Amino acid sequence: MADNRKTFANSVTPLPEELGITPHGLILNAAQPDNRNEQMTLLFSVAPHDDVRKQLEELVAKGQTVSPKELQKKYGSNKEDVQPLIDWLKSQGFVIERVSADNSGVYARASVAQIEKSLGVNMVRVTKDGITYTAARNAPSLPADVSQNVHAIVGLQPFRHAHKHSRMLPMSRLATYGGGARGRSRTRAAASRTGRALGPGKNANNAPPYGVAQILKAYNADTLKATGDGQTIAIMIDTVPNDADLKAFWKANKVTNSMAKITKINVNGLPLPAPSGEESLDVEWSSGIAPGAKIRIYATGTLEFVNLDAALDRIIADLPSQPTMRQVSISLGLGETFMARDEVDTQNLKFLKLAAAGVNVFISSGDAGSNPDVTGHSSAGPEQAEYESSDPSVIGVGGTSLTLASDGSVDEESGWAGSGGGKSIFFDRPAWQKGAGISGTKRLVPDVSLAADPNTGALLVLNGSSGPIGGTSWSAPVWAGFCALLNETRVNAGKDPLPFLNPLIYPLMGTSSFRDIVSGNNGAFDAGPGYDLVTGIGVPNLAELSKALA
Repeated sequence: MADNRKTFANSVTPLPEELGITPHGLILNAAQPDNRNEQMTLLFSVAPHDDVRKQLEELVAKGQTVSPKELQKKYGSNKEDVQPLIDWLKSQGFVIERVSADNSGVYARASVAQIEKSLGVNMVRVTKDGITYTAARNAPSLPADVSQNVHAIVGLQPFRHAHKHSRMLPMSRLATYGGGARGRSRTRAAASRTGRALGPGKNANNAPPYGVAQILKAYNADTLKATGDGQTIAIMIDTVPNDADLKAFWKANKVTNSMAKITKINVNGLPLPAPSGEESLDVEWSSGIAPGAKIRIYATGTLEFVNLDAALDRIIADLPSQPTMRQVSISLGLGETFMARDEVDTQNLKFLKLAAAGVNVFISSGDAGSNPDVTGHSSAGPEQAEYESSDPSVIGVGGTSLTLASDGSVDEESGWAGSGGGKSIFFDRPAWQKGAGISGTKRLVPDVSLAADPNTGALLVLNGSSGPIGGTSWSAPVWAGFCALLNETRVNAGKDPLPFLNPLIYPLMGTSSFRDIVSGNNGAFDAGPGYDLVTGIGVPNLAELSKALA
């Protein structure tokens, strides 16, 4: 390769030169000729003009918003910024799959052999958790004359990808509730004996698994008399739920809703995986909490970051035609120490643009407590926050253990042991993140919390069976539904929809708008008075929060 090239050192994480087992448990092998015929899609992310990021950060911190059209025109890149790159990629045999609407990225596909030749990388085979991927061992580069506006190349190491933040109980526990394959016959038998179908709140005096009405009451959202009418919630996940499961969930919860309000978008045109629970949890609960809202599911096909980026770009591109899409739920993440810096910077700008457009993105903080490993489970490894919840332009949502009294009131609520939380290694603490219990110079996670413990979990309908599920994947879509209720209330009062929520809610810590969670821990951190790295500023009293935000 010629010397006059720009190397993107932060677009990959280091892999050892030696083949075999790595210290992180990966298995490296040489790529074979057949592997080099595989096709890979990469994102060539284009840097914004010098002061764009700073301008957007200042705007968001002040609680201001811009229209989607202004966002694209003023804060995007220009066609001339990406045309030299596009021309060069085509000359190298890449197929241009799409250019983001604001010209912030070029998605291009080529064979592994062509990628090696064009980007100067050595591709190897990497096995993680029994699955083998083709991935770059070293950092990619581009000729200097086409790399001027490029700041990242995403997608070269697909073995590093996001994981889902839901936790299902063991099958033996599911059978108790009638969930899962082993529990299906028991559920039907029980329903036959009692003459009724399994439903939330019917088992024993508001015992779990909890349903929509119970959660609305627990967080004083039922008194708002709002349904999310006129609002749209976006869900970003790899696949879509079964229609029959959604209908069964609504019926079990006595929620009036219809499939006409659900839009399914296959962002990348990939074969979508079968429903596994996460997608069903996200859509069932967001549509249950806010049955008047429209739901747009952005299905990515995989959890690789290049495909997640494409979904975020699609959400941004859809804002002009979807002006009521003011809340997004994402239940995915990966420990920050496993991320490449360029991947984080690329998504950070997308989240910043969404916040500037007045779109609140609720992201689950993780289910592995303070020490998540690369698979999203608890480990003896380092304390760390998970990205994407650690992004300063999103609302990181932690988890609690919620127990209801027989009358449906809150009997006890503590920090859930699995609630992700910690200090970011990538981001400084934003100016708005201040108050009792907050110290240090780094972004802290989570911001808020909600019920997440699977042992006192949520009702889920999956593949025709009902059972309990938990995780901060439950907390995030409920918060997105709550946001739709808040926005409906504001619009009905003649006010604009909410801007980015975090600068508005931190001053409300310790007021009647939030209930402080003062017990429980997630490993390294304890819940206590004020802000903590388990539950953030606490859980909402939605009626009071609505008044305060008005």
